[in-house]
Amino acid sequence: MDGIVSDVAVGVKRGSDELLSGSHYTSPSTGMSGIVTANGNDSKKLRVEDRMDATPSRVLHIRKLPNEVSETEVIALGLPFGKVTNILMLKGKNQAFLELGTEEAAITMVNYYTAVTPHVRNVPVFIQYSNHKELKTDNALNQRAQAVLQAVTAVQAGGTPTSGTTASESALTPAPSPVLRIIIDNMFYPVTLDVLQQIFSKFGTVMKIITFTKNNQFQALLQFSDPVNAQQAKLSLDGQNIYNACCTLRIDFSKLVNLNVKYNNDKSRDYTRPELPAGDGQPSVDPTAAAGFSKDTSSLLGTPSGMVTPYTSGAAFPSTLSFAQSGGALSPLSAAAAAAAAAGRVALSGHTGSGGVLLVSNLNEEMVTPQSLFTLFGVYGDAQRVKILYNKKDSALIQMADANQAQLAMSHLNGQKMYGKIIRVTLSKHQTVQLPREGLDDQGLTKDFTNSPLHRFKKPGSKNFQNIFPPSATLHLSNIPQNVTEDDLRLLFSNSGGTVKAFKFFQDHRMALLQMSTVEEAIQALIDLHNYNMGDNHHLRVSFSKSTI
Repeated sequence: MDGIVSDVAVGVKRGSDELLSGSHYTSPSTGMSGIVTANGNDSKKLRVEDRMDATPSRVLHIRKLPNEVSETEVIALGLPFGKVTNILMLKGKNQAFLELGTEEAAITMVNYYTAVTPHVRNVPVFIQYSNHKELKTDNALNQRAQAVLQAVTAVQAGGTPTSGTTASESALTPAPSPVLRIIIDNMFYPVTLDVLQQIFSKFGTVMKIITFTKNNQFQALLQFSDPVNAQQAKLSLDGQNIYNACCTLRIDFSKLVNLNVKYNNDKSRDYTRPELPAGDGQPSVDPTAAAGFSKDTSSLLGTPSGMVTPYTSGAAFPSTLSFAQSGGALSPLSAAAAAAAAAGRVALSGHTGSGGVLLVSNLNEEMVTPQSLFTLFGVYGDAQRVKILYNKKDSALIQMADANQAQLAMSHLNGQKMYGKIIRVTLSKHQTVQLPREGLDDQGLTKDFTNSPLHRFKKPGSKNFQNIFPPSATLHLSNIPQNVTEDDLRLLFSNSGGTVKAFKFFQDHRMALLQMSTVEEAIQALIDLHNYNMGDNHHLRVSFSKSTI
């Protein structure tokens, strides 16, 4: 058998056919066996129940891997479930075999990935039990995979990788600290403390986070409960982009071994001490936002049914896998994480959508206008064009500046109330919104906002990127003229059809917080009064706040 698997390692067809023929399943409905052929396609489609009924083995067969997949990425699929003891890559066939330390770990892994489709580089992969009870590989012919595995094994055991690991595995030296120092390069979109918590909690229990700006760069210190978790997170995340083509993670170990967090707010958090104060002048953690993470939903950052949420203290493996895919192909580190700022309100659909066009439905066709949609969706991105559909006036297409902004707007606004109706926001199959032909009157249903001066995100590095929050009853007002009083603003916002419950000026009176009685009233007030001319060319700026008064 050693010889056969050795042949596989160097891609000899005879060996690969023989090994792969051992990875089969039995269909419960027909009693027939489907054989996995050497090209990675099944002669019979694999079903969930087939995967569950196969004889458990600690060797797992992984199929449909992307072309450029690395050994590290395959090993990372198994790390949260226990020790990975061997790996065999069949790169020409987009397949791999992964051997776990125990059969129980393999069963747990298959059960989990039956409920939540695993993705590698945004590509769904398929995992099933192999008929092999162990992997016998010729280490001389499988050197790179063995070097990676050896390093990971040493880290898990708390030892030192043996000499002879290649330069590419040098990052796998033992974790000196449970604290990681994180630098965000090319930060075109906001990265919040909650975004980091959601991404890193995939690898273990995140205990503390401190964020700060140094040398004009956003940085963070993040403490895991165990140095091994820190090592695994660094191994998998260093160099990855949080959002498409930007916000690159640069991760090193900190010299600190413990973080001292004094306040729980939007800059620092100690998850082990929820009783800490918010600190002077800092918004406190919104309890509704925290509660949002524990909702049992099928949204991207919701927790799969029966799993431990990232906010609980349990260190069981489910808390390391808190990203549920809505049947979809979004990975935590691509456009999907753009929705992390949605504080648990995420409702991303199951496909990434290459364009930035949204379809909005269930609109109040008597009230909605292109301008009102531009203003509301403009809170989360620069809306370029808006078209209310001529034959279906309760629906509209909105073209955002890019796909990330579309994801962000969708994640925050899907399910919100606008003009008394709960709107639905999904990604459109259209790549652009077409303008009407010249001379054609479309009754003002289409509007081009490409050159609008009201875009909030045109300027890279704008503070607006740091202030993107879900719709809330509390509004943040800015650019207020010095002569405008609290009574003036209360009257103005009451006239939008709602009730002003609370008001608070900032020290310089140029900014204020104003709380309406409901989120729907706040949405209406923002649509009506953002860019309202207060006199002397002072145009009021309105956005949602995460604070309460």
